Amino acid sequence: MRGVAATTEPTRLKATPLDSRQQRRHKLRNAVQTTLLLTGMAALLATCAWLIAGWEGVLWTVVGGAVAVAITPKVTPRMVLAMYRARPITPATAPELYQALDWIADRAGLPAVPRLFYIPSSMLNAFAVGKPDGAAVAVTDGLLRTLSLREIVAVLAHEISHVRNHDLWVMGLADIITRLTRVMAFAGLLLLAISLPVWLVERGTVPVLLIIILLAAPTFGSLLQMALSRAREYDADLDAAGLTGDPAGLASALRKMERVQGRFWEMLMPDQRIPDPSLLRTHPPTEERIDRLLSLYAEPDRPRRDSGDGFRVPLTLPAVDRKPRRHANGLWY
Repeated sequence: MRGVAATTEPTRLKATPLDSRQQRRHKLRNAVQTTLLLTGMAALLATCAWLIAGWEGVLWTVVGGAVAVAITPKVTPRMVLAMYRARPITPATAPELYQALDWIADRAGLPAVPRLFYIPSSMLNAFAVGKPDGAAVAVTDGLLRTLSLREIVAVLAHEISHVRNHDLWVMGLADIITRLTRVMAFAGLLLLAISLPVWLVERGTVPVLLIIILLAAPTFGSLLQMALSRAREYDADLDAAGLTGDPAGLASALRKMERVQGRFWEMLMPDQRIPDPSLLRTHPPTEERIDRLLSLYAEPDRPRRDSGDGFRVPLTLPAVDRKPRRHANGLWY
């Protein structure tokens, strides 16, 4: 172990062997889904470029995409954390949490242990920013006060899996492709509108199929991007279970977060149910995530119940009792 952790692995953090065949099957499925979705997004962008300017348009789109990836301003972890008014959590504040974080980072093979930050929000949330050699994990007040230590460890493993798998870079690339698709579709529709009178005079027909493709491309691109996000969430769940050897801990955390966050939305919008079709989610349905996690246990030892409450991380900070709200920077916490 490294850093602030003790010289021996804590008993409560020992990893339990899981069904390796199920792990490989889920890993392969996630990898195939990610590859197909990224390929589909790139193909959609290339189609828009080809409709506008043929193969030369495809070539220039590739060049433009590479330039966009290279020159897009990099959002540093410090900038993101400042937007959420995050503050560092010291080892003295939560020593068990730091010990767990050090243990998970060591098992994940990260070159450095991520820094831990606290967000003063009653929402149950956690996210990771940065690269493997300099990542940070932020957790909210609501998450620390609601989940047990076992569940928090599982959530930390999920976020560290995102860092190890370079999911932040993957989703950043997907966002650039989606934005370029919107630009190309708009440019195509604009050129079509300008040249439509000439087109009608020379050919006598309206290019209905071309118009439909250009109109639908941005929507399909966004749907593919959300599907990619769901695939990466499944993969982070799988890797988190492998790191901790405790799929039931993460399943319990997900179920509890779903239940508490649902109450938040009911308080904020008491007479409304938020429409949540699966195609429009950036995260998979909670029950499906839980089913996949529990399928990693070898029968008949698969647990039927989640982990319960157990020990919680002691906090010396005052509890945040205000409701979540949208801030001036556009973030909701």
